Amino acid sequence: MSGKPPLFVAVAQVELHLPGARSLKDKRQDVRSLIERLRHRLAVLVVESDHQELHQRAALAVSAMATDAEAARGTAARALDLVHQSFPGVVLDESVEVVQVR
Repeated sequence: MSGKPPLFVAVAQVELHLPGARSLKDKRQDVRSLIERLRHRLAVLVVESDHQELHQRAALAVSAMATDAEAARGTAARALDLVHQSFPGVVLDESVEVVQVR
């Protein structure tokens, strides 16, 4: 592995509240739309990480990789900005962690 550039992964976690969702179908539509928006606008992997059985809560994990820690963190931060700008619900909590994987 020596000689290879470092690789950093930033993981943004965001807890969401969807007060307008009256069913799991409503929630899935809003969450799926947000996930697709994040994937298309940024080079990120997005998964629904918790609360799949609740119709007014969702948790997403968004990951970005880069050879620079600040670049990875910046992409994760842009993802959180996009969530704040375009999500029809409420952001309850968010965090970003960056780790070096090599």
